[in-house]
Amino acid sequence: MQEQKHELSTGVFSTLENFKEIYDIGKMFATSSLVPQAYQGKPMDCTIAVDMANRMGISPMMVMQNLYVVRGKPSWSGQACTALVEGSGKFKNVHHVYTGEKGTDTWGCYLEAVRIENNEVVRGAEVTMAMAKAEDWVNKAGSKWKTMPELMLAYRASAFFARVHIPNALMGVSVEGEVEDIQKAPLPQAPDVFAESEVKNDINE
Repeated sequence: MQEQKHELSTGVFSTLENFKEIYDIGKMFATSSLVPQAYQGKPMDCTIAVDMANRMGISPMMVMQNLYVVRGKPSWSGQACTALVEGSGKFKNVHHVYTGEKGTDTWGCYLEAVRIENNEVVRGAEVTMAMAKAEDWVNKAGSKWKTMPELMLAYRASAFFARVHIPNALMGVSVEGEVEDIQKAPLPQAPDVFAESEVKNDINE
């Protein structure tokens, strides 16, 4: 319990001085034209990205280049997921394996790696073009599935592997496609009790 208190006390936002220090770094990034446009002129967003990078032990630029917002929620790109799996320290020989026949709905991909702890070969969920079509990833506005299917298969396979096998490394952030794929069911329309009352009154009259 004492160790946990120590970790919290040394956090970036634990003191005003620490916050000012990282905020100054965030302001510096926000003024640069080299950071992605979504972060330019937004020092607080850059500050959060710097904090995440600091806790993950990676470059702030990697976070900014691979963390995008969908429907108000941050998500890791599939490309970042591959790097996170490789950098997690839990796996080696990380590579993509393509399956099926290229150019058909059977064409697919999964991420495979060897768990360092016990040399177990771990295979992630397979993503196929049939799945991409069934989930309507192909026809979405701005979709790259039609022009770069090979890359999209690999990126989505990396995202699936990361969500299952290194959830802690994702820092609680969604992975590519996760937010887009979650469709909220439409709420049933509540009956208008006043309208029903008016109808009854009209009938009585």
